Order: sequence, then structure tokens, then C-alpha cells
Amino acid sequence: MVKIAARIPLSQKGAPSSSLLRSLSFLKKYRHIAAGVYVLALASNGLAVFIPQTIRWIVDAGIIQQNMHILGASLLGLLGLTVMKGLVDFVLGRGTEMASQGVAYDIRNAIYEKLSALSFSYHDRAQTGQLLARSISDVERIRFLTGRGILRLFQHSTLLLLTFVALLLMNAQLALLSMMLIPLLLYIAYRFGRIYRPLSLDLQHQLAEMTSVLEQNLRGAKIVKAFAQEDAEIERFEKENGKWFELAQAQVVASTKHIPLLDFIASLSTVFIIWLGGRLVIEKGLTLGELVAFTTYLGQLITPVRRLGVIVPAVAMASAAGERIFSILDAQSEVTASPDATELPPISGRVRFEDVSFSYFNQRVVLDKLNFEAEPGEVVALLGATGSGKSTIINLIPRFYDVTNGRISVDGIDLRDVTLNSLRDQIGIVLQETVLFAASIRENIAFGLEDVNDNAVIEAAKAAQAHDFIMAMPEGYDTEVGERGVTLSGGQKQRIAIARALLKNPRILLLDDATSSVDTETERLIQIALERLMLGRTSFIIAQRLSTVRMADRVLVLQGGRVAAAGTHEELLRKSGLYAEIYYRNLRE
Repeated sequence: MVKIAARIPLSQKGAPSSSLLRSLSFLKKYRHIAAGVYVLALASNGLAVFIPQTIRWIVDAGIIQQNMHILGASLLGLLGLTVMKGLVDFVLGRGTEMASQGVAYDIRNAIYEKLSALSFSYHDRAQTGQLLARSISDVERIRFLTGRGILRLFQHSTLLLLTFVALLLMNAQLALLSMMLIPLLLYIAYRFGRIYRPLSLDLQHQLAEMTSVLEQNLRGAKIVKAFAQEDAEIERFEKENGKWFELAQAQVVASTKHIPLLDFIASLSTVFIIWLGGRLVIEKGLTLGELVAFTTYLGQLITPVRRLGVIVPAVAMASAAGERIFSILDAQSEVTASPDATELPPISGRVRFEDVSFSYFNQRVVLDKLNFEAEPGEVVALLGATGSGKSTIINLIPRFYDVTNGRISVDGIDLRDVTLNSLRDQIGIVLQETVLFAASIRENIAFGLEDVNDNAVIEAAKAAQAHDFIMAMPEGYDTEVGERGVTLSGGQKQRIAIARALLKNPRILLLDDATSSVDTETERLIQIALERLMLGRTSFIIAQRLSTVRMADRVLVLQGGRVAAAGTHEELLRKSGLYAEIYYRNLRE
């Protein structure tokens, strides 16, 4: 399959702090839980600092002095402290997950709300696979950051400080020696992050590319097989997968260089402390209990620094994920209501195009100073060659796109002066590409409407000539249609889409080639239903068949983005050579 969508622009790779701060801002809603979590983190650290002192007391006063009473009492105290710390850590982990899962929930909702609000032009350029990757895997990385990631940074930094103070109070010489290698460890962790972050950004982007290729091929599986392109598509996927593999290998190389180095330096410092501490014990400058406590503290001191090897890349990946997510949330829709937009009142349906020009992505001009007016209740057929602007007119009326120049009005009101929902509530549309959801037939017909009773759904289906084939199915209106309506034929899907539009009872009806996928007999029945149901509604129909042209009150023949001729079928046959050519070439039955 040929890739036709452009890549969604990413934010700049610099300044990761802004995306991190914006990610953390989602915690504001859960600030009470977060505050409790950080208080518990301090309590856990306090217990972690107190436990080695208890061990020192057990060794010096219990074991060395051979005092069973002190040994028993101290061990019970140590057990109590350990249980208490375990309970604190449990509640701490529970609260952290509650807050971070809430953040993920809010971000996913924000992404979906934004994608729903963005205009068609954004989705024309976007790749579905990229959007899926950002909505799932990238959000998970932000969830880790706002949960365990930032908590561990806080907890480990405060534990470092408290442990260092405890070491100073016990033996300043050993404390300073143990801290000598900490700056080196921090520098290595910092350098690791500088290398890992751009790799993470590239890896996540490549994962989105690979997901996009997979999604396109799953969606177009029939076309791939029909053109015998399985091998070519496998090769294309292998190429994208190979790029991802190379980036993943680069991450592995960066990790294997830095994390073992962090472990080695941490272990080296432990060897020095035991060597010097052992000499001090032998020389009576330090008790054995103090040395045991000191090595315990050293483990608490080294562990946070060592874990930076895990936290730093995780934060780097979250930073890259934040940039990708906020590139969606910061996207501006090209279709927006004016600041003082009002609700569109009930309309009669007069539609007017005044010097309307339009081009997709500021490229080829599709409509060029187009002028026409449709009266309330009038049926207007749009006729013309491919690319003449028929579908564009259908898309501009509900403001799926905004005009480049000119003005479209309904009952004299500029479409840009009313809210999108109030405009679209009074418009029914059947798109050329029928879209059904993986739900029941009843749910698809009643889509977008609340409190619709079964009788209304059935009447709409009957009007669209869909009732009979629906009732012939095993579960009737409760039949699941599968993803994109895959279990239905093209004609069946189109009739359900027509029923959905009719149930809405709109004032303006837009039919984009609505009978293109039905046989002649079904088309005749649908035309009879449409003639009755379009009474009192302004209707625009993209004409592909003679029956559609004949039922129209007026036919607009489009050429070069303008109205080349207008009139009834009989009038145009007499006075328009362009219409006559289209008629004899394409429409004549």
C-alpha cells in the first residue's frame, strides 16, 4: 500500500523540561493524594535511616555483650520497624498508582477530546498508527513519570541526604570517603540521560511508524491480496522493523556501557569503606555494630544512585513521550467557531454560497469563486467530473473544512458565526465512504441520538429499505456488524447509513453518492423513500445515476470549481453541451 499521509510534526527535541513540567501539571487534580504519597515517602526514609541504628544496637549491646534480653527486645523492635516500613511502602505504592493512573486517564481523555475536535484537514495528514502509539504507549510512559518515576527521584534524593547526615554523625572520615565517588556516579548518570533521551525519542517515533504500516496493511488486507503484494508489504514492514531494531540496539549499547559502570563504582566504594572501617574496628576507633550500621547505610546510599541508571532513561523516555503527546494537544483546528458564536436557531434550510473558494492544504484550487443558492426544501443534484468539487461542497456545508475565501450562509447566517454542534445537529449526511461502528445495527442507526425508541429506528430502516434484510439476520436489530461493518455488503451498509441520516430528521440533507453501492431495484425503492422524506428539507445529492438527476429540482453542473450550467434535466439537455456530454457518456441508462 502506498503511504499517502504526511508525518505529524513533532515538537523540537530541545528543552525537555517543558514537556516534563507540563506532564507533571496533570497531577494537580490529584494533589491531595500526591501530597500524602510524598509525606509517606519521607516517613519511609525516616524508618530506613532508623533501622541501621537498631542493627548497631543489636550488634554492640546484644551480640557483643552477650545480653539475651537486649538481643530479644532489639530483634522484636527491628521486626516492628520492618513491618511498619512495609506497611508504609504498601500504602505509598497504592497511592502512587492511584494518582498516576488518574493522570493517564485524564491524558487519554484529553487526547481523544482533542482528536475529536480537530478538523478533517488534521486527520487527512495524520497517520492512524502514530496516533494510536501516542495514545497508548506514550501515555504509559507519562504515567510512570508522574507515578513511580518522580516519586523515586524524590525518595532517593531525600534518602541520600538523610543517610549522609547519619553517616556524618557516626564517623565524619568514613562519611566523606563514601561520598567521594557520588559526584562521579551522578555525572555518569547525567551523561547516560543525555545519550538515552534522543534515542528514546527516535525509538518511539519509529515504533509509531511501524504501527502505522501495520495498521494500514490490516485495514487494506483485501487490496494487498488482490494485487498480490504480500511479499512487498512484508519487505516494507521488515524495513521499518529493522530501523526499530537498530535504534533498540543503540539503546542497549548505551545501557550496557553505563549501568555496569555505575554498579562497578558503587561496589568499589563499598570495598574502600569495609577496608577502612575494618581497620578502625581493629584499632578500636569504631565498634563492630557501627561498622555494620555503616555498611547498611552505604547500601542505602549506593542503591539510589545505582537506580538512577533505570530512572534516568525512564525520565528521558517520558520526556520524549510528553513532546509527542503535547504536539497533539497543542494542535490547532483549522475549523473553529468565532469567539461570539451563537446557537443556530431552527432553520428553514436556505443555503447560499457567495464567492466561495477552497483549496486543500493551500495547494490546488478546488472551488473558485463559486456562487449559487438553494431554496428551502429544494433538491439540488451536483454533477461533474472527478475533482470538480462535488464532495467539497458536501464537506463545506457542515464545516468539515472552512472556506479559503468567500462565505457560506444558512438562512442568511454565516456558518462561522454559529457553534459547530448547533449547525451539525440540523444536518444529516451520508458520506461516500460508509462508516459503521463495531456495534449492533440498532446502535449504528441511532448513533448520535439520545432516547430513541425502537419504533423510530425501525421506521427509519424501513424508509431506507433496510428493514427486510435486517430482520432476515439471526439477531435482527441486535446483530453486531463487526469492525467497519465488515459483515455487511456495501449496499447494506449504505442503507443503514441512510437510515441513520433519516432518523436524525435534519433540515438539510447531504447525500454523497448515497445510492452508489445498491442494485437497480434497491435504488428504485430508496429513491421512492427519499422523494417522500426529502419534502421540506434542503437536499444536496451527488449524482451518479440518471434517476438521481431526474428527481432533483435543480442540477448544478460543476467544472473547474464553478457552476458551468444549472437547471432541470430537460433544460440542461437542451442548452448545455457539457451536460449533454456527461449524460450520453455516463448517465444514460
